[in-house]
Amino acid sequence: MVAEIPPSSIEAAFVLEALQKGVRVDGRGLYDYRALRISCGPALGMVEVQLGQTRVLARVSCEVTRPAPERPTEGIVLFSCELGSLAAPGLDNGPRASAQEVSVSRMVERIIRQSRAIDTEALCIMAGEQVWTVRIDLHFLDHAGNLVDAAAVAAIAALRHFRRPDVTVDGETAIIHDPRDRNPVPLSIHHTPVCVSFAFLGANGQLVVLDPALLEEQTQTAAFTVTLNAHREICALNKAGGVPLDAEQIGRCTQVAVTKAEELIDAINKALVQ
Repeated sequence: MVAEIPPSSIEAAFVLEALQKGVRVDGRGLYDYRALRISCGPALGMVEVQLGQTRVLARVSCEVTRPAPERPTEGIVLFSCELGSLAAPGLDNGPRASAQEVSVSRMVERIIRQSRAIDTEALCIMAGEQVWTVRIDLHFLDHAGNLVDAAAVAAIAALRHFRRPDVTVDGETAIIHDPRDRNPVPLSIHHTPVCVSFAFLGANGQLVVLDPALLEEQTQTAAFTVTLNAHREICALNKAGGVPLDAEQIGRCTQVAVTKAEELIDAINKALVQ
C-alpha cells in the first residue's frame, strides 16, 4: 500500500509561482529532460536507467512454457513492477501491488505489447506445445518523479540487450542449447517505443512542463504521455487527471515529444553498443 507524502501548500504555491515566471524548481527549462544515464549489464537483459534522481532497474528473463490456447503460435510476454520503501520514504512495502505500481506496469505493458514491439510469433518453439515466456521485472530504486518514462526506457533497452538460448527443433523434439555451447540469440524487436511525459499544473492546467520532478508531479492537475518510436509513429497516447486538454495543447506536446523521443532512442542505441 502506498502512503505517499503530499507536498505542503507552501511548496505547491512555490512551484506554481516559479512556473508562472518561466522557472522550474530544479533550474531546467520547461521542455528539458533531466540527465539520462543508461547502464547495461553485467548480465544480459539487465539495464539500470537513471533519469535525474529517479532510478529503475529492469531485468528480463525467459523460460519455456505452453502457449495460451487461443494463441498457439505466439510466445508470452509478462510484466511486473516493484515500487516500495526503497524508492522513497513515503512508500510502503505491502503484500498487494499499489495503484501506482499497477499504473506504471500497465503503461509499460501497453506500449510494448500493444504496439507489437516484440515479435511474439518468433517466440514460438513448437506450435501448441512449447513457446518462450519472456518476463520483464521493473524495480524502482529511487522515486524522484516521472517513473513512466524511466521505466519505458529501461524495459525496451533490457529487451534489446537480452539474449535467449538457441533452440533446435528435430521432428517433435526441441533441444534448448546451453549458452556455453552455443551463442544465445537476441529477441526479435520490431521497433523501439519510448514515452515522453508532460505535467499540467495550475487550476486550469495552463502551465506545462516536460519530465516532471516529484514535486511537480504531486502538484499537477493533469498528466499527458506520448509514446513514439524512431519512425515518428505515435504508438499510444495517455491522459490522466480531471483537467481537459484541447487540440492545441495536445499538438504542441506531440511536436515536442517527437524531438525528445529521438533523443531518448539515440541514448538507448549508444548504451547498447558500449
